[in-house]
Amino acid sequence: MAEKFTPWDAADYLETEEDMALYLDACLEEDTGDGSLVRAALNDIARARGMSQLARDTGLTREGLYKALSASGNPEFSTMLKLIKALKIRLHAVPATPAKPRRASRKKQDGELSPV
Repeated sequence: MAEKFTPWDAADYLETEEDMALYLDACLEEDTGDGSLVRAALNDIARARGMSQLARDTGLTREGLYKALSASGNPEFSTMLKLIKALKIRLHAVPATPAKPRRASRKKQDGELSPV
């Protein structure tokens, strides 16, 4: 009997909110800058959560979500934020590189330099 294979689908493995958040975080790190990986990740997460419910939660149509998150989609940033909020995921900004120690600045007062 021949083995039967089905295509691998990330949505099948996104079972918890933590799974979804970690997956999106990894895709944000690896995206090349065109947003295609992030859009694909949001598509996977949306399908795992349930597209119909997300459509209701975001106020967007189900078809509109499928189109926006498709490989050819180009969703507005506001759409992405609505979706992320409805998925109950938070985004945080952190510096891409470690901060360098700051040098003490000095101001000139009455002809003298003094530390601030």
